Amino acid sequence: MSGQVLNLNGYTDVPDGKIAVVVTFLQMLERPEAPLAPAREDLALERWVSPDPDDYRRLFREVGEDWIWFGRLVLETGALEKMLAEPTRENFRLIRAGKPAGTLEIDYAVLGEPEISYFGLTPDAIGGGAGRWLMARAVEMAWARPETRRLWLHTCTADSPQAMGFYMSCGFKPYRRSVEIADDPRLLGLYAREKAPHVPVIE
Repeated sequence: MSGQVLNLNGYTDVPDGKIAVVVTFLQMLERPEAPLAPAREDLALERWVSPDPDDYRRLFREVGEDWIWFGRLVLETGALEKMLAEPTRENFRLIRAGKPAGTLEIDYAVLGEPEISYFGLTPDAIGGGAGRWLMARAVEMAWARPETRRLWLHTCTADSPQAMGFYMSCGFKPYRRSVEIADDPRLLGLYAREKAPHVPVIE
């Protein structure tokens, strides 16, 4: 009805077997004046072209299991390979002490508005500034493209409680919020039931 305002206040039930998270979208509208992090000799960024699906899932799971990342784990192998091979999508691995310690994916599908689709560290790499170094590389690459006018990403209430403050400290500002409902990946067998206790299993 024209002019009618929908009242969204109050509670909304979520079906058993599902999870519901609040998603916050953040954006950066101009290139930072100074680098976000100093150079590091102990860290390297490796471009990951057409990753092997099993290797990709292994790192994705290692980075995201405490936060029950599921977006890529629910894809069949063919669909995952096709997505990772998209020409607008660039994947990277953070390398520390000769082994993968984090993941970064930037999607340039929308001209001038790249998205940091995935960003995270393995548990043993958290702390010590590796995350800020990795974000500095992402920001530099995105803004090195002359057409870039906005860089954006999102986080949610299932993610690390430090994520929001970290992104904002890097210069991102919240601009939109949504609620996402999905099948609980632990009940799909993608993760053990004890993972992400801050998002309890209800079935």
